[in-house]
Amino acid sequence: MTTTTRSATRQPRRGRAVAVVALAAAALVAGTSGTAAATPRGWTSDVRLIAFNDFHGNLEPPSGSSGRITLSDGKTVDAGGATYLATHLRNLRAQARDSIVLSAGDNIGGSPAVSALFHDEPSIELMNSLDVKASALGNHELDEGYQELRRMMHGGCHPKDGCQFRKSFPGAKFPVLAANMSFEKTGLPALMPFSIEFSGLMPVGIIGVPLKDLPSVVSAEAVKGLKFEDEVKAIDRTANLLDRLGVKAQVVLLHQGDNTEGGGPNDCKTTPGPARAIAERASAKVDAIFTGHSHQQYVCSIKDPVGKPRPVLQGASFGRILSVVDAKIDWWTRDIDRSTVKAFNHVVTRDVAEDKATKALVDEAKAKAAPIANRKIGTISADVMREAAPSGESQLGNLIADAQLESTKSAGAQLALMNPGGVRADLVFKSSAGNEGDGVVTYGEAYTVQPFANILQTISLTGAQLKAVLEQQFQTGPDGAPIKRILQPSSTLKYTWTASAAAGSRISGITVGGQPVLPETKYRVTVNNFLQAGGDGFTELSKGTELTGGAVDLDSFIDYLKLKPNVAPPATDRITAK
Repeated sequence: MTTTTRSATRQPRRGRAVAVVALAAAALVAGTSGTAAATPRGWTSDVRLIAFNDFHGNLEPPSGSSGRITLSDGKTVDAGGATYLATHLRNLRAQARDSIVLSAGDNIGGSPAVSALFHDEPSIELMNSLDVKASALGNHELDEGYQELRRMMHGGCHPKDGCQFRKSFPGAKFPVLAANMSFEKTGLPALMPFSIEFSGLMPVGIIGVPLKDLPSVVSAEAVKGLKFEDEVKAIDRTANLLDRLGVKAQVVLLHQGDNTEGGGPNDCKTTPGPARAIAERASAKVDAIFTGHSHQQYVCSIKDPVGKPRPVLQGASFGRILSVVDAKIDWWTRDIDRSTVKAFNHVVTRDVAEDKATKALVDEAKAKAAPIANRKIGTISADVMREAAPSGESQLGNLIADAQLESTKSAGAQLALMNPGGVRADLVFKSSAGNEGDGVVTYGEAYTVQPFANILQTISLTGAQLKAVLEQQFQTGPDGAPIKRILQPSSTLKYTWTASAAAGSRISGITVGGQPVLPETKYRVTVNNFLQAGGDGFTELSKGTELTGGAVDLDSFIDYLKLKPNVAPPATDRITAK
């Protein structure tokens, strides 16, 4: 009864004003109105929505804990890898007559070397080959600023490095959406707020929304001149516009998510967080919400403002899960019949055949990256994991902080602090370069751990300011939910935190170099430029004085590994949690 047609509102190569998109949408809907009005009640079209989130350029199967999915019974299964993702996606699409592939953002940025060495062009090529129809803007899409985002969207060679992956770069064949992002000076939209796809003859509105706090999780330079609106206001406004245009079936791609208390891919063990708060308040015209950003797995049913349940789901990260929503669209109303909605997370297992075309793309990227990525830079004696201990610190976070302290001792550094979000992968004893079991660390593996090229900066803080920084590890989100971001400390810093204590009084027993920290004494503290600018809510760090610039964080890590061969995983005993 239905046939799949291509979206007539696909984002053009050189961009288009939002007004033009709206006019096109109106024309498209007008073109189908006669058909809908003439159809008998009860006729429906099936649609399958398939989404992933936070791919982060993971073309190769991610290693360590980043490459596993925990099931409901606590067992784990290896998952992820572009070649397997493509096969699972093809199989899911084959099960449904009409399907739409979407992304909830962070397709690129924070990527392994095999993608990042080419400014993530291979990952965009992958998205094109997967026939992604639309993506929300994620914060990492802006890692290199707005102009680089535009290049990712519209194509062209990098202004400094040129085209290194292939002779030319076509850019994304799908729109990147941000209904709540505008230019500060003009107030005009900086990206398209929505796209329209079709399930048979039925239009489906796709609304993309990054988190409103995006400026707090990227560098200030990356979002210069941009402003971000409340997510619910943007969703409501865009949903109303789509409704006036006759687009009744609506889906949100939300690059914001909740955390969980364990559970499997299809469980809903989320803790109260921003995604749930948005889902409970956002327009009832929206029929499903795919989330991202928090790298968690869940499938929840959350009531909208008029009390009707709708699916809110997220598929972990790194291409390990495909999130699926099946539904029927009523031809008379052109809306999704909520009673027919079924949502589930599908694990991208590695027990299927690799997709040949995708394998060719990945092999090409690996071969071109190999001369740099496979270079040996150090050795480890065992796996160094990024998984946090109960105190919040991790082996790998501690190791990186130690490396940053060593690198900046010439600037008088006495301690170093690393943001946990900047530690992207485990450092595993079994080398991906083929040196199995020998503990070799390659440049590519180190790059995967620290891909952001942040600059180390050493600042002076009083003891009182240092305590204030550590207190800011415990924050309250915009929805009132608690946020805990434990900075990874160098070996010279020790302290205790007490979760039950009042805000501002959770930190005690701070010592630096074995000596108690005094409120008026100055201490030299090394952080990266993201933290120093107040990133992740650590605004107290921006008050530091006597700033001295240092090396790129990855370079300091590599130098440390060269300095200390066969390095062992550090103990996670620098912070005591009560």
